[in-house]
Amino acid sequence: MKSTITVILGLSALLAGCAPKLAPGLVGDPARGKIAAAQYACHSCHVVPGVPGSDVRVGRPLDALAQQRYIAGKLPNTQANLVRWIRDPQAIDPGNAMPNMGVSERDAIDISAYLLSH
Repeated sequence: MKSTITVILGLSALLAGCAPKLAPGLVGDPARGKIAAAQYACHSCHVVPGVPGSDVRVGRPLDALAQQRYIAGKLPNTQANLVRWIRDPQAIDPGNAMPNMGVSERDAIDISAYLLSH
């Protein structure tokens, strides 16, 4: 029994060490966010860190988003505002080039966690 508990605790510690690192104060799953960014084809318009095929210059590069003070030059750069922007950019800045991609709230949270962790 003791050896089973030891194995479980050791495995849990090992898995915890493999989990993606989340920047302090952020919520969401950055690993899932990277996948979601690719699924929503963010790399069609943006350079997205770690997403292959994102060598385009339609939208701003997203590789240093965490260091930016504003999102789209309008919103203070917080995770909540980034989620709002990802989900409905036209509501924030009507007529801007970023289309509403129908991103779910969970996906937007995870994408924001990924982008703000780089």
